[in-house]
Amino acid sequence: MCVVSGRRLDVLRTLQESGEPLSIGEIARRLSVHVNTARFHLEALTGTGQAELVETQPNGPGRPPLKYRAHRGMDPAGPRNYRFLADILTAELAETPDPSATAAEIGRRWGARSTVPPERPMTTAQSVAWLTRMLAELGFEPEPGHGEISLRNCPFLDVVEPHNRVTCGLHLGFMQGAVERAGAALEVTELIPFASPYRCQVAYRPSRRASSG
Repeated sequence: MCVVSGRRLDVLRTLQESGEPLSIGEIARRLSVHVNTARFHLEALTGTGQAELVETQPNGPGRPPLKYRAHRGMDPAGPRNYRFLADILTAELAETPDPSATAAEIGRRWGARSTVPPERPMTTAQSVAWLTRMLAELGFEPEPGHGEISLRNCPFLDVVEPHNRVTCGLHLGFMQGAVERAGAALEVTELIPFASPYRCQVAYRPSRRASSG
């Protein structure tokens, strides 16, 4: 999160209250600051997505001055509370007749939607490597083993309790949908939460698509 305060906040508020884009010089005059000060804060606000450059048409010889406006819409660098959203959704899923099955089905659909199949068929070993990479990209810190992949981290740990049937079901379904969409030569059969005090465990087996390797 990027908190804006002091002179930078003054620059941002000036852009937001203006009905039209402003040049560096115009902002400097309105705030009675040096143009370099205005430029410094404008570049910072542009970097965080809170301000943006606007193309202007020349009205005389030479290049037109750079003009800026505030990002249109809510502050892209403002505070977020995705934990609250996750709590709402997991709590609602937990109230369904079979939370694990419902969550797994949702996860399976999302796993299939978000997976791009590889160009060539994979062997079982290649499929395990592919699944391990995917889990690493999601933040699970996986370690492959014989017939299982250990997960040293859960990127959604904050919402696992008290709704572990939902979150673990989502994870399991996501993996199952992903490997099926990828045509992987394995099947994810089980996700064992906290198989040890420090890890969860993904169990898999070769599928009927499996070939040697």
